[in-house]
Amino acid sequence: MPATSAQALGARAELCALEYLKGRGLTILERNYRRRRGELDLVALDAGVLVIAEVRTRSSNAFGGAAASVGKTKQRRIIRAASQLLQQHRAYAALPVRFDVLIVSGLESEAPQVDWLRHAFEA
Repeated sequence: MPATSAQALGARAELCALEYLKGRGLTILERNYRRRRGELDLVALDAGVLVIAEVRTRSSNAFGGAAASVGKTKQRRIIRAASQLLQQHRAYAALPVRFDVLIVSGLESEAPQVDWLRHAFEA
């Protein structure tokens, strides 16, 4: 159970993003894959491509909004965690990998909005 309101908001955003991807035909392989060097929010399969998806949400667009929060340092952590995932799951290593960002907004409404940025960054 999330300990803070920010963690609860993040958990709701991840669930919304997961349902969004499933609704578009992706198969979810992993959720909250945690390792010492980083975490992967969602790992999915999209027509033979392994998708590493970072889920972001912000209560406001101040300071650049949710998309701007996936800077170089965060990208490096995601890439390191993805490398560990590929080492642990050899079957995934044979697949092409894509790094996406899903921005979830409007979580307080009945119909949150998800913006899916495919190929958001490269390893």
